[in-house]
Amino acid sequence: MECGLLFSAGKDSSLSALLLEEFYDVTLVTANFGITDDWTHARDAARALGFPFERIELSEEVAMKATDRMREDGFPRAGIQAVHEAALEAVADEYDVVADGTRRDDRVPTISRAVAQSLEDRHGVDYVAPLSGFGRGAVDRLVETHLTVESGPSESIKKGDYETELRALIETRWGADAVAEVFPEHEQTRVVGRS
Repeated sequence: MECGLLFSAGKDSSLSALLLEEFYDVTLVTANFGITDDWTHARDAARALGFPFERIELSEEVAMKATDRMREDGFPRAGIQAVHEAALEAVADEYDVVADGTRRDDRVPTISRAVAQSLEDRHGVDYVAPLSGFGRGAVDRLVETHLTVESGPSESIKKGDYETELRALIETRWGADAVAEVFPEHEQTRVVGRS
């Protein structure tokens, strides 16, 4: 079965790919808006991991609504959630199985049972979240053993996911200070290969 796994080039989606590869024909799918070419980092990570790669472009309307919401809220949670759900919908149009790297202890994105079931029913797909039973500590220990990772501040680690483009769109619309107001400083990871 063909599985489209939402892929950011980060630890969670990369580990999910390793867990799924025994059961599905996995393609790593990066969703973006065509605002930047940072998606090439995800393509390169997919190649390094040995998986096929696809880029899907979400509508500008999704990006605008997400950034409006983030700016209004003063934090990214609801906007990221909306984009993630839109990305799952887009992948469900092309694959038999839709997967992501959401973990048990993620704050955002999270996919509720109702959202997963709705996605499956409306598109005739299976939704799979292989890390849904894993917490951050378990993921980190598995990643340490199986993946080679770079890490650093969000601004310097370009992964190829939609967060990078949402940051760029917020900066274009409201300036660099707005990005700092919406996105708290945190460390990002980018997978560069298997260990």
